[in-house]
Amino acid sequence: MKSIDEIRNKIDEIDRNILDLLNRRAEMVKWITELKREKKLPPFDPSRERKIIEELSRRNKGLLTEKDIESIMGAIFKIYRGMFRPLKIAYLGPEGTFTHQAALKKFGDKGEFIPCKTIDNIFREVEKDRADYGVVPIENSMEGVVTHTLDMFVESSLNITAEILLDVHHYLLSKEKSLSSIKKIFSHSQAIGQCWNWIMENLPETKLIETESTTKAVKMAKREKNAAAIGSLIAADIYDIGVLAERIEDSWENITRFLVIGKSFSGKTGKDKTSILVSIKDRVGALHDILLHFKKSNINLTRIESRPSKKKAWDYIFFFDFIGHKDDINVKNTLKKIEKESVFLKILGSYPVAGKNV
Repeated sequence: MKSIDEIRNKIDEIDRNILDLLNRRAEMVKWITELKREKKLPPFDPSRERKIIEELSRRNKGLLTEKDIESIMGAIFKIYRGMFRPLKIAYLGPEGTFTHQAALKKFGDKGEFIPCKTIDNIFREVEKDRADYGVVPIENSMEGVVTHTLDMFVESSLNITAEILLDVHHYLLSKEKSLSSIKKIFSHSQAIGQCWNWIMENLPETKLIETESTTKAVKMAKREKNAAAIGSLIAADIYDIGVLAERIEDSWENITRFLVIGKSFSGKTGKDKTSILVSIKDRVGALHDILLHFKKSNINLTRIESRPSKKKAWDYIFFFDFIGHKDDINVKNTLKKIEKESVFLKILGSYPVAGKNV
């Protein structure tokens, strides 16, 4: 039986080999980055990254799980992605928001992150080429859809390039030392809604004040006496404020979905999602007929939302998310049929289905 030192020596040798291979990979990535720049290709390719993970998972015969591979490769992608051409990423700021966390999760810390005050500003930064990509919130598992993001897609020419799933945990942050001192709580409306039961149980008499972001709430709570904010742990660290209560969200399965917006479409991976918006004709059964096309093609719808068109009263635009890629034959044929029966149809994007680990 080998000694611990002998086994450790083997591990050290393997680690040196891994380091050599990682540096060789960096050289290849540098070449790819230069070629993409010359050919004016998108710098971020989520479909390529997903295919790598799928292929490695398929070939895996060892002790690593698929989640392990996803986590390892996700970390590698983030390091190499900004190594030779740091990406400019616009997000709903300021620093420390959950959108900021989502952007860091997808792009790592090598990018140049541009905080924006509104979702409109994020779209504008990307449209004007002041940012390569934008990260916007689209829905929360508890509070539902972010309607303003949907509305922006009606007029914008930008596409959805990828999606991000972020486990959201809320903390009560304050410079005070006890819950009994808290008279008011600042936070974004979504965060307040996600912690409503906890607030009613622990601080039912406290005044609730909505802010434009959880980070703005933290800044306000730090300035005022007897005040607290609902925010993230990263915000507590960035703005140096104490934690009075941990993970106060009402549901342990509190997930927010974010979208990466840009000017390119993502390629097929075999595990994709497509988002479209459709303006249907004003007739009885119009929506039913649209939905029937999805059923006949065996396409799984994952979300339907309606929004006022803002062009005339009682006129609505419908947003659909479904499993499949716009270039799949059955999806292509289905969308052609829907387009013929609609006022207009717009493909917002096809992109890899997100996992929690990347």
